[in-house]
Amino acid sequence: MKRQGSLVCVGTGMQLAGQITILAKSYIESADVVFTLVPEAYTERWLEKLNGDVRSLQGYYAKAGEIKNRRDSYAQMVDAILIEVKNGKDVVCAFYGHPGVFACVSHLAIEQAKEEGYSAQMLPGVSAEACLWADLGIDPGTGGHQSFEASQFMFYQHTPDPCAHLLLWQIGIAGEHTLTQFSTSSEKLQVLVEQLQQWYPAEHQVVLYEAASLPTQSPRIERINLADLPEAALSGITTLLIPPSKPLSHNDEILSKLGISATDLG
Repeated sequence: MKRQGSLVCVGTGMQLAGQITILAKSYIESADVVFTLVPEAYTERWLEKLNGDVRSLQGYYAKAGEIKNRRDSYAQMVDAILIEVKNGKDVVCAFYGHPGVFACVSHLAIEQAKEEGYSAQMLPGVSAEACLWADLGIDPGTGGHQSFEASQFMFYQHTPDPCAHLLLWQIGIAGEHTLTQFSTSSEKLQVLVEQLQQWYPAEHQVVLYEAASLPTQSPRIERINLADLPEAALSGITTLLIPPSKPLSHNDEILSKLGISATDLG
């Protein structure tokens, strides 16, 4: 039996107001409480016009000069959300972009709410990846794509396919493992460059991408050589796109079993 009180996690999209879905907006308008985790004040103020009780979760992050593990911040955010759900309120959490992509608070809160017998769900939103494909004019279906968080890519035995696009997220904190810092260093980025050179030449052109957060802005699309990455200006929303360095190769064994010749593929 479901308890009174509910949780819905929604995404605001990457651009103020314009990329939020009609369904997500309706949940925000009808909620008893709306928690927000968005990077700028414009979206917060817009959300405040939709609902009279909007509360920012930004205050749980480390203050200036404070060293605080982000896991502790996330746990405190989840606690704040669940308190209102347990109070029998219909709670909405509005996250920047897609509510389930690089947004562990939503997953943790939904999991805990369900475990305790409350109704909880997530609605999809327009993500940075969706904007990237549109802004760069790339169809990832033509050759495939692979996607990793940059530090995870460095710490574990991932092997990228140089025939497909490679996305490395949160490149601005690549190599950071303490969860207390919000930036990386040129030395750590050099380690990443050397790692990537197993599959990509130093002069291979890569793209630094940042989705526009306002309709009046343009996305950042900066092409540099892979070797120049350690000196590049990076922010918390920078994504590294590495285009394919090799063409697709036919799988002759499978084609033979299927009775298909390479020329049949065009």
